[in-house]
Amino acid sequence: MKQNHTNSIGNLHKISIAPMMDCTDKHFRMIMRKISSKALLYTEMIVAKSLIYTDKKEKFLDFNNEEHPISVQFGGDDPTLLREAAMMAEDWGYDEINFNVGCPSSKVSSGNFGAALMNNPIRVARCIEALKDNCNLPITIKHRIGVDQNDSFVNLDSFVKDISNAGAQRFIVHARKAILKGLNPKQNRTIPPLRYDIVEQLKVNNPKLLIEINGGLSNIDECKSHLKVFDGVMVGRSAYKHPLKWSDIDKKIYGLKKPSKKASEILLSLIPYYENHLNKDGKSWEVCKHLINLVENFPKAKIWRNKITNLSIKENLDSDYLVKLILELQSMQY
Repeated sequence: MKQNHTNSIGNLHKISIAPMMDCTDKHFRMIMRKISSKALLYTEMIVAKSLIYTDKKEKFLDFNNEEHPISVQFGGDDPTLLREAAMMAEDWGYDEINFNVGCPSSKVSSGNFGAALMNNPIRVARCIEALKDNCNLPITIKHRIGVDQNDSFVNLDSFVKDISNAGAQRFIVHARKAILKGLNPKQNRTIPPLRYDIVEQLKVNNPKLLIEINGGLSNIDECKSHLKVFDGVMVGRSAYKHPLKWSDIDKKIYGLKKPSKKASEILLSLIPYYENHLNKDGKSWEVCKHLINLVENFPKAKIWRNKITNLSIKENLDSDYLVKLILELQSMQY
């Protein structure tokens, strides 16, 4: 087990890459770390109950040392299980723990956690206390501005104050409410309107709290604008689908003097990681399904992506041939 964590809250992260189910696994996180040395990375949501009762905990918790700073996100509603999960996260070497009170999926809601928990702030407070009292890591929370008809600003403000008193140290607020009955998770990311103004009012009412904005951010300039109001910004689908758009994070957000990276440069830097993954009997598609998103916006991009996709799915893509394909990109100045 690893023990190499930093004080994540003390070193405030201006930008983070949102936890996304079936997206933010350790392979995608390695790609984003090659893009930015500073952005805070998140695991996919880990259900505390599943973690506690599995005999393959490394499947849930393992990450690459290069991924720091990294936050583990837990879902659940049982303080006893979350207490155990917190201790594991600290032992494993994570930099912080995030509690999910924003996921709108019907499966999660039926388990009485995720966004549904916003209707039970007392339970959320108990969960935060369980996490806070059983490890030395910073505890943060990701939530919506409301859920179904429980969407008044008064309730949101009260929720945040109660959870702060329970020990949450940063609030990542998705600026949409969740509609649990009638919309699926994808629709919940687009149909409820974005209300940045509500999150801004939340910050005005709670100036001493660390409040981070999430939802609909699609480029670095938008993030810089929001950083004038909020303590941090969280980017989700745009970073996953178009990672190269975010290659200037360190330069434009953190002021580091770093040249912009091309797709071929990032891909070549991942070759040792790819080789190591294959040497450990990993599947090539597990990595390639993420890295193909780096290649877009030039005439032969689709052809290149299709070639990588077909070869990796068939497990016919060794590192030497991948290098050859990447050098083709490099010769085209991509």
